[in-house]
Amino acid sequence: MEVERRYPPILRRTPYPESLQTRKEIEKHIKELPEMGVIRKIGHNEIVKITTPVLITWHDCKYWLGGDFRALKNCTKADRYPITRIPHALDKLAKAKYITKMECMKGFQQNGVKQNSMKLLRTIFHMRIYEYTRMPFGIKNAQTHFQRMMDTIFKEEILECWMVVYIDDIIMYSETWEDHLKYINRVLSLSLAIDQNKVAEVLLKPVPKNIKEMQSYLGFASYYRNHIRHFSHITSSLYKLCLKDLVFEITKERRDAYERIKHELTNAPVLILPDFELPFKLYIDAACSQGLGAALHQRQIVDGEPREGVICYISRQLKDSEA
Repeated sequence: MEVERRYPPILRRTPYPESLQTRKEIEKHIKELPEMGVIRKIGHNEIVKITTPVLITWHDCKYWLGGDFRALKNCTKADRYPITRIPHALDKLAKAKYITKMECMKGFQQNGVKQNSMKLLRTIFHMRIYEYTRMPFGIKNAQTHFQRMMDTIFKEEILECWMVVYIDDIIMYSETWEDHLKYINRVLSLSLAIDQNKVAEVLLKPVPKNIKEMQSYLGFASYYRNHIRHFSHITSSLYKLCLKDLVFEITKERRDAYERIKHELTNAPVLILPDFELPFKLYIDAACSQGLGAALHQRQIVDGEPREGVICYISRQLKDSEA
C-alpha cells in the first residue's frame, strides 16, 4: 500500500451498530483471524490515531470481515496494474472442451502489509481495536495487487495458453481429457515453501529492542507457523514480552528462542498439498507442560516414488487452567 498524500493525523471513528446475527459472525472472525496471523489486538498502552469501523458482508453464501476504508481510499495512490478482462478470458475458452475452475482460499489475506501501513488498517469493534497484518477486504488496490501476484506465480502456465487467472480465480482449459488431467495435476503438485528472500531480510535484522519490533518479528514468523514444528512453544517467551505492564528484557531464554526461530525459518520443510482420497497420518506431541503440538503427514507419489511429506504443523500454548 502506498499513501499518495498525508493521511489525516487523527481519524477515530466509532463502530457501527450491529444486529445480533452480525455481531455473532464478527465475533467468530475476531476469534479466528488472530490465530491465523491476519490481525492482532492493539494493546492498551499503544497510541491509536486511526480507527475504521468493522464491516461484515455476505458474499458467495458466506460472511466476509473487512472495514469501511473509504477514507483511506481517498489517500491511496492507485495501482494501474491491469486486471484480466472477462471478455478476453472467455475468448480463450471458446475452443475448450474441458474447463476446471479453482479459487484461492482467503486469497487476499495471503498478502502481507508493510509495517508502516499497518497503523492505517486498524478496525474498531465493541471498543476493541485490531490491526491488520495481512491485506484485508475492502481496501483500494487489493484486486490489482493480488492479480499481479497470481500472474507472477502462474507466469509459465499462462504463457503456455492453458490457464486464465482472474484475481483469485484460476481457470484451466484444454481440448483433450489427457491434457486436462496433466494440467490439473501440475497445479495441484505445487508445494508450499518459505520465501527465502524475505527470510534473509529478517535474519539480517538485530534482536528486537522494544515491543513494537518484537511484534513485527513475531507477525512475520507467525505467517510461517505451519512450517515450524512446536512454533507456539518456541515463541511463548517472546509473546510474553508483548504483554502490557511487563518490562522488556531479552533474557538468555528469549534470545535462544529468537535464534531458534531464525534457524527454523531457514530450514523449514516444503509443505505438500493434501490429497483427500488418501489416508492421513497425525503425529501428536503432548509431552511439553507448556503447550500442545501436532503434525499432519501424508504419503503421496512424488516423481514416481512414494514419499511421506508434511502438510502442516499445528501448535498452541496451554492456558493456565490446562497446564
